[in-house]
Amino acid sequence: MNKYLTLLAVATLSLTGCSDDDNNSQINTKNLTVDLQGLEDLGPDYAYEGWVMVNGTPVTTGVFTVDSAGSLSQTTFAVDSATLDEATAFILTIEPSPDPDPAPADSKYIAGAFTNDTASLTTDFGPAAGDFTNASGSYFLRTPTDETGGVNNGNDTNGVWFGLPGMPPTADFNLPTLPAGWIYEGWVIGDSGPISTGTFIDFSDRDSGNGFSGTQNNAGPPVPGEDFFNNLPAGESLPFSVVGRNVVITVEPVPDNSPAPFTLKPLASIAGSTTAPSSQSFNNNVSNSFPTGSVSR
Repeated sequence: MNKYLTLLAVATLSLTGCSDDDNNSQINTKNLTVDLQGLEDLGPDYAYEGWVMVNGTPVTTGVFTVDSAGSLSQTTFAVDSATLDEATAFILTIEPSPDPDPAPADSKYIAGAFTNDTASLTTDFGPAAGDFTNASGSYFLRTPTDETGGVNNGNDTNGVWFGLPGMPPTADFNLPTLPAGWIYEGWVIGDSGPISTGTFIDFSDRDSGNGFSGTQNNAGPPVPGEDFFNNLPAGESLPFSVVGRNVVITVEPVPDNSPAPFTLKPLASIAGSTTAPSSQSFNNNVSNSFPTGSVSR
């Protein structure tokens, strides 16, 4: 009997040792708490991922999603204590889901440096999208893609172009040059929803799309924009006037999680009836559309 009691005691000590190791593993983690407002639902194919920077190396803190009401699926994440203590900054990225790459995506959304145990997050830190505090710009109503020989057909309220009118039109955006992972996109809000005018990086060049433009001068001017004459989405009718509609410039992630406008809308304006050679000014829309918040450790 003593032999069996001894074996039982050894087994008990062995099990107790395993429990202690598990507890020690738990003791060596600390909580990172995320407090963010204004994040959008990325849909089923994308998710947010947090990262802390430790000696110049990103270390993941975990993945979460956001529902249609803006609520985060998770706000507290257990992170290795030493890693979290040594972290100098936090970065939030937009990642494909499932994610085939363990490294951070190019679309680094908002970020911030730790001051003591808190980091306030903005787009204006490190590798994030940039500083939009003083974002500004102009647009004008004109329809150059249905003009032949420079003859104005009197329907200039059917088109919108970003910049200042002239011969040729010129850009006047006060917007940052975007890092990899982001691109600008123009929009006009139609009767049935947002209509993209195309994506662009260079303010002084044509954008990616002219799917609605006229056929007389299909290239259009050397600035982003669109005329609305052909192939309009279902629910829109001709003639399509831009007057009274919301004109918006967004910052979109690359790859884009949705065909709809992304959360970042630095410039927006309700178009008036004034046409070229006059221009209209965008309003700074950063405080109304950009996410805010912080993380703490």
